[in-house]
This record gives sequence, structure tokens and C-alpha cells, in this order.
Amino acid sequence: MPNRPYVPGDETRLMTIQRYIAQEERMHPEATGEFSTLLRNLALAVKIVSREVRRAGLVDILGRAESTNPSGEDVKKLDVFANQMIINALESGGQLCVMASEENESIIPIPEEFPCGKYAMLFDPLDGSSNIEANVTIGTVFSIFRRVSDGCRGTDADVVQPGIKQVAAGYIMYGSSTILVFTTGNGVQGFTLDPTIGSFLLSHPNMTIPSRGNIYSVNEGNRKQWDEGFQRYIDYLQSNDTVHGKPYKARYVGSMIADVHRTLLYGGVFAYPSDHANPNGKLRLMYEANPMAFVIEQAGGRATDGAERILEIVPTDVHQRVPLLLGSADDVREAEDFIAGRR
Repeated sequence: MPNRPYVPGDETRLMTIQRYIAQEERMHPEATGEFSTLLRNLALAVKIVSREVRRAGLVDILGRAESTNPSGEDVKKLDVFANQMIINALESGGQLCVMASEENESIIPIPEEFPCGKYAMLFDPLDGSSNIEANVTIGTVFSIFRRVSDGCRGTDADVVQPGIKQVAAGYIMYGSSTILVFTTGNGVQGFTLDPTIGSFLLSHPNMTIPSRGNIYSVNEGNRKQWDEGFQRYIDYLQSNDTVHGKPYKARYVGSMIADVHRTLLYGGVFAYPSDHANPNGKLRLMYEANPMAFVIEQAGGRATDGAERILEIVPTDVHQRVPLLLGSADDVREAEDFIAGRR
């Protein structure tokens, strides 16, 4: 693993996510266990989703669900399953006051028959779902806030908060292995699912991103739609300047969760900039940009919309879109300089 060499006999190899959460909780005497239970319930839900992803070619859950999500994108059957599974796993636990999903037009209230908690969760149940039928890596992205509304049941205000107020965020990647990466504001931890015992084991402790990389990840099919500054930045990365580490290597899966995970491990920059067709960007601030920005920053990286720090953007709508640049701090600053015309 790029972030940590294997040491024979290293006891962290036996650290399950349940044990890790319990250990963290003991360090905070004021903890009630509510947040820890929420993370454990989420881990259970994504294990079930992971199982179905791996069985998708064997059961009738591939293909379109004959509907679109609030962003106007086609919904796949596996999206619907993942969305409902996460809702079912979390709504009755008593830790949440409200949920919001990329697949739902409105917020998801906690049913009256279930207890209501002090947290709000937003999630993209299956990021990269357009790649499902091609067997390309996909994943789940989540973001957790503290409730800010009065009373028991949550409101829109609980899920439309600046990213800097997140108490936890992360993603689960369903690839050659299932990996859960998350932060609670104290570094970034990665856990890999061992299917033989059904547990997430700590595999990437204290993940950090290099201050500079040599990989860029962007959909160059949109090049003619980009602003001039960003076009010049990509030209700069492709220039034959071996003294300064150019040209960079181009790597683009087209599944954000896979591209960001690789960027976290190896460094470089992931970009989904605004363009003439999408002046406000394409990715969702609350479901994609905020949680990924929190993870990247906690790993020592940088995440902006090209000018403003992602986590400081004050949202106006739960389905708001935003341009996104994230990755190694030096690389992102360089991209910002080109966009601003300083280079």
C-alpha cells in the first residue's frame, strides 16, 4: 500500500472498524455512542450493497429503472437498491433526524414510529452508476452533519450546511476489493472488507496525500468547452519539461470515486471544472464535493471550485452543483493560478 508499508506482526492488521470506533469513543468521555452506532449501521448497509454489486451480473438488478434522479440522470436498478438499503439500515437506528440522497428530490424524513437523533446524513448511494454494466469501479459517498433545527424531526436546514460543519464524511469503493475511507476530522482512515469474515479491517491508517503528484484526472472530451485558463493549465501539464516533472500522466476512469481514491493514494489533481455547457459545474456540492473535500483536506490536500475553498461554500440547495478541483495542495494551487490568469 502506498501510504503504509507492511510490517510483519503489525497489530493494526487485526483492527476491525468496530474496534476502531470503540477505541476512538473511549478517547472522548463525553461521547454517548450515538455517532459510533451510526457509523456501524452504515458499515453494515454498505456490506450488503457490496454483496449485491458483486452479484449484479447474476441477478436481475442491472439496467435502467425507468426513471431519472433530481439531477436529470438515468437511474439504474442497482442505484435504487443501494438507495433503499441505506435508508432502511439507518432510519430506525435513532441517530438521525433526517437524510438526503442524490436519488431523492426532497429530504428523507425519519418515520414517526422511529426515534429521532441529533445527526443528519447525506449520501450518493451509488456514484459512477453509469459504469455499472461495464463492471467499472463504483461507490457510495456520505456526509454527516449535526442537527441545527429545533425540535425532533429534521428540516432542510439540517442538510443544507457548509461543508466545514461536517462531523464525518467518506466513501466506500466497490472495486477489486471493497474499501471504506472516512474521516471524523482527525485524519483519514481506510478499511478493507475481508469477505471471509465479513469485517472491515484497518488497511490504510492515517492516509496522507503527497504535496505534489504527477497524474492529472479530467474528462478531456470537454476540452473545447473549458475556459481558456484551464485549457492552458492542461497544456502546461502536458508540456515536455522533464526538469519540472512534466509531462504529467493522464488517468481518467470516469467514476469520480475511483479517480479521487487514486489521487488520494498517489497525488496529483482531479478536476471537474465548469465549462460553457455547465457554468455552475457538474458535480453535486452536498453529495460529492463536500465529503470528498473533507477527506482530501484531512489527508493534507486541497479542494476548491477553482477560486473558493469547497468547504466554505454556503449552499442554497441540497442538489446544488459546483466545479471541483482537488488533490495535492501544490497541484491544486497551480491550477487555481492558471484559472485566475496569474500564470
